[in-house]
Amino acid sequence: MLLAIDAGNTNVVFALVEGREVKARWRIATDPRRTADEYAVWLSQLLTLEGYERGVVTGVVIGTVVPRALHNLEVLSQKYFGCTPLVAGRDGWPIALDVEEPQSVGADRALNIIAAHANHPGDLIIIDFGTAATFDVADYTGAYKGGIIAPGINLSLDALVTAAAKLPRIAIEAPANTSVIGRNTVDQMHIGIYWGYIAMIEGLVARMKAEIGRPVKVIATGGLAVLFEKQTDVFDVIEPDLTIQGLAMLWERSLR
Repeated sequence: MLLAIDAGNTNVVFALVEGREVKARWRIATDPRRTADEYAVWLSQLLTLEGYERGVVTGVVIGTVVPRALHNLEVLSQKYFGCTPLVAGRDGWPIALDVEEPQSVGADRALNIIAAHANHPGDLIIIDFGTAATFDVADYTGAYKGGIIAPGINLSLDALVTAAAKLPRIAIEAPANTSVIGRNTVDQMHIGIYWGYIAMIEGLVARMKAEIGRPVKVIATGGLAVLFEKQTDVFDVIEPDLTIQGLAMLWERSLR
């Protein structure tokens, strides 16, 4: 089986993949200081809990937007799984990065486009709800044409609570009803964060569609995508494992 590792700014996701099917996934907080030995102890226990031996892993692919985390993940792969990992983007990408600074495109964004284009024909907008919310445009050929980076909803809430001394920390969840006139401080914060974020998503997608000028499918991914699913019809598809799928597809290409 393939061990796909997606190292983001907030979490590192480890997924056990057979073909393109995710058999198990685990996440741990991103810490560039975490050693390969620490990863191995944690991951070995989780593999055992899922009924897998460490030897089931026959390949490792890594995608990261945290350069300082890469070395220890490579050591993990070599020392504990006996594999030289495939590092996404190290030898270039199998898609065109039609932007002014292709070298600055995050691995997660390129991987999302690889998977989204393989699964869906035509022009695409891929929204990834992570530490930042990214909106990426891929044309019908699979080329990356550019996009948007906005603060993630957790970052927005953290900034609000940090800067305003009297505001409490609240959970990120849908408000109890659809009213946008809050009657107390907590309700007003929920409305501002939740409905404000939906308004941003819908507004940006509408502007992107108008600029593209052709039919576009909107794909959402990231852990918080399902939080907004019931309150907006802007998403055509939600694919929680899009980045992992991209890693698996990149691995498949490397075997040809």
